[in-house]
Amino acid sequence: MIDPMFEEALRILTFQSGFNSAVVVAGTAALGLAGGTVGTFLLLRRRALVSDALSHATLPGIAVAFLVGAALGLPERSLLLLLAGAVASGVVGLLTVQALSRFTRLTEDSAIGAVLSVFFGLGVVLLSVIQNLELGGQAGLKTFILGQTAAMAQGEAIAIGLLAAGAALAVALLFKELRVLAFDPGFAAVQGWPVGALDLVLMGLATLVTVIGLQTVGLILVVALLIIPPAAARFWTDRLPALTVAAAVIGALSGWLGATLSALLPKLPAGAVIVLVAGGFFLLSFLFAPARGLVAAALRQGRLRLTFAERRALTDLLDGRPVEGATALWLRLRGYARDGALTPAGQTAARAAARDRRLWERFLADYPALLPAHANWGVDPIDSVLPGDMVRLLEERSAPS
Repeated sequence: MIDPMFEEALRILTFQSGFNSAVVVAGTAALGLAGGTVGTFLLLRRRALVSDALSHATLPGIAVAFLVGAALGLPERSLLLLLAGAVASGVVGLLTVQALSRFTRLTEDSAIGAVLSVFFGLGVVLLSVIQNLELGGQAGLKTFILGQTAAMAQGEAIAIGLLAAGAALAVALLFKELRVLAFDPGFAAVQGWPVGALDLVLMGLATLVTVIGLQTVGLILVVALLIIPPAAARFWTDRLPALTVAAAVIGALSGWLGATLSALLPKLPAGAVIVLVAGGFFLLSFLFAPARGLVAAALRQGRLRLTFAERRALTDLLDGRPVEGATALWLRLRGYARDGALTPAGQTAARAAARDRRLWERFLADYPALLPAHANWGVDPIDSVLPGDMVRLLEERSAPS
């Protein structure tokens, strides 16, 4: 018998659990996709902390926008007006960070810390003032701090989807320019690229994602959707197109699965659950990614040590030196040695190992500065690393006179 919770999870994942659940899941997935796409270039540009300052700087803008709406006599808090205030405040915070970094002796991280704390503190004070006013609608303002995913309306989900698509489209259209900006801004400036304008475009996209994520995960956690998906994707690939796609997929899956878990466990805050799911993807990538994962790296290191010990033991036996212990057992299991002597297969492998060691030593003596970065000398067969003409030259130089 299928568990009822599992059946409900399948219905939510496949958008069959009601209109409201489908709206929330689709909206959060779109937000995650946009966050992963834009966040890839923020990560490569080393602008992660800037996005954190940007998200915290939106709070006073939300509070001021609410006061403006109340002064204009708007009957309820206008989401469009609040988000416009968040954009304005975020841009002011971003420009303040850039001004402090450029025109003072403060480093960028110091400027970010100052702007983040001051703007967020101002926003908290303004929210406290608003709570003491006799106005309607102020009770919902605190949801912008931690988000309120379950309250997402159809119009908000559609707006998030359209804005997310716009952010992804902007990245696609400016992919070449953003790639140069991320990897070599100095070269881009020399070649005449508008580096300053491109940087502002990138931060503008980050502002867009931040603002549309306020209602979903809140200003404290929205930076996680900009940074965690590309950081997780970075463990899987070195190619920028694949990295961008992987970050977008991880971000979308984080929103999709996180919103589903939140619907199944309604007492848990949806924004925090979404970020925890993203953190789960990061942990899986950190441990098991084949390119840079911790487990894969440990396996590669273990294999290198084992291969080095095997080749050293083979040359020892070839030179008449005894091999004992676990290494002797390993050579026996490999079929290279029996009763302390090399088998025919072991003799072939030992002669190859001795040749590689002799040629590697000759190479290191003659060309110590030319050792390839990817080579594991003493382990890798020299023919698979160096060109054939170089190997023949080394053989001639290392041949006994």
